[in-house]
Amino acid sequence: MCRTLLLTAIILFLSISCEHDDDRLHFDSSWQSLEQYRCPDWFRDAKFGIFICWNPHAVPAQNDWYARNMYIEGHPSYKYHIENFGHPSEVGYKDIIDMWKGENFDPDMLVRIYKDAGAKYIVPIATYHDNFDLWNSVHHEWNSVNHGPGKDIIGLWRDATLKHGLRFGVTTHLARSWSWFQTSHGADTAGPYAGIPYDGRNPENSGLYFESHGNCSFTYPKNPPSYWPKEWSDRLKDLIDQHEPDLLYFDGGIPFGEVGRELIAYYYNSNILRNNGQLQAVLNIKNNSAHPLRNNRFMGWHGDFRHGIGVEDIERGQRGDIGHIPWQTDDSVGPWFWTKGSEYNTPKYVISQLTDIVSKNGNLLLNVPLRSDGTLDKQAVLLLEEIGKWIKVNGDGIYKTRPFIHFSEKPANLAGGHFTKMEEVTVEDFRFTTRGDTIFVFTGDLPEDDLVIRSLNSVAFRSFQTIEMLGINEPLTFVQDEEVLTVIMPDSLPCKYSVCLKLISDPVP
Repeated sequence: MCRTLLLTAIILFLSISCEHDDDRLHFDSSWQSLEQYRCPDWFRDAKFGIFICWNPHAVPAQNDWYARNMYIEGHPSYKYHIENFGHPSEVGYKDIIDMWKGENFDPDMLVRIYKDAGAKYIVPIATYHDNFDLWNSVHHEWNSVNHGPGKDIIGLWRDATLKHGLRFGVTTHLARSWSWFQTSHGADTAGPYAGIPYDGRNPENSGLYFESHGNCSFTYPKNPPSYWPKEWSDRLKDLIDQHEPDLLYFDGGIPFGEVGRELIAYYYNSNILRNNGQLQAVLNIKNNSAHPLRNNRFMGWHGDFRHGIGVEDIERGQRGDIGHIPWQTDDSVGPWFWTKGSEYNTPKYVISQLTDIVSKNGNLLLNVPLRSDGTLDKQAVLLLEEIGKWIKVNGDGIYKTRPFIHFSEKPANLAGGHFTKMEEVTVEDFRFTTRGDTIFVFTGDLPEDDLVIRSLNSVAFRSFQTIEMLGINEPLTFVQDEEVLTVIMPDSLPCKYSVCLKLISDPVP
């Protein structure tokens, strides 16, 4: 608490002194002020991060909304809960929390695996829709130090991430909790437990489940009582103060109007203070209103959005064009939380996704969930190993690159947006990135014949001095004329899934 008050006082002093110091960036809660934001180079250069969905949902290992769905009579999660744990009037989500121990959680080993896979930033969940904080929360008794593992999970993640020289972030999904969790206040309408309230209605449990108010919306609550936006802000400020994340992710737009914008200003200003006047913070927010969403599932209010005040995040999708400012996709190798018998995307799919996103000025934040005990399953380990092998060969065309004037020879194969899955790509689904005068060309698949690239002819672009394939020491033979660039393939390829050409231009006269 003292640390929070001290930082608040320092930021207040900074805001006053900045009236006379035009060189120091400072934010307030106005839209105009937040539009000063510029994405830091570390994020633009990183390109690839690992997201970790891990919390008590890993105990039942059913779905990412288990805490809500287990209280919906007749829902598959409700049925599973009764069969495996008991009736929700007797055994509720609070009891699932205390079953979650994470007994084999080794963040140092996990971060090393993620780093070997090519990740440059690590982003675990800090607080989910279930109103459970994964740090030693000053403002909320229901946290991972007091319940479940008995550990400051976020603190352990942060220490391991910084030890390995990576950037650290957190995701927050808390804004919906006030209404999202209201299903816990219901009761069965039929059967032996008809009319018996679920455990959420017990006032003794209101710290986790809130008071009974009847609003069961899963969108951001539009008119919650005044205490809830304040509590949301206080808890996130505490998270920011204790763990100083480089990246802060909202699962939606900006909630709660002025309160939400003031929280963003607080985050930016505290980051500037820690970084000698330089803003190194990334805020991920979503523009749900701008994209058609799957089966209208998420129709409703999901917060305010304005381009340029942070980094737009597109959930399980991507853009159909090059973004004029940096953006991010967050996606998962399979379900968001570890689920029994789940199938994961292939390494080829993830690599195609990564090259597509990077070619359009974006980053990929890829979720790799943990089992309840805090370990990765074999399928996830093998996937990360394959991605890491590929990136070790081809990372020069990924990291610290910028978009070319076009991202592909073909038109976009999808319109882009949330919940859009990439179509199967072929060898000729080239993706382009650049660094200085060098152009990198990724294939969509492994070539069996020589590559013919039609959008890099000598009329439209300068001729090339050298063409290499990443992972091969010798330059390749090529022919460039007014129509096409033809590159002769080597006898053997340096990697699986996709190869990357490095095209070095002739010196400018």
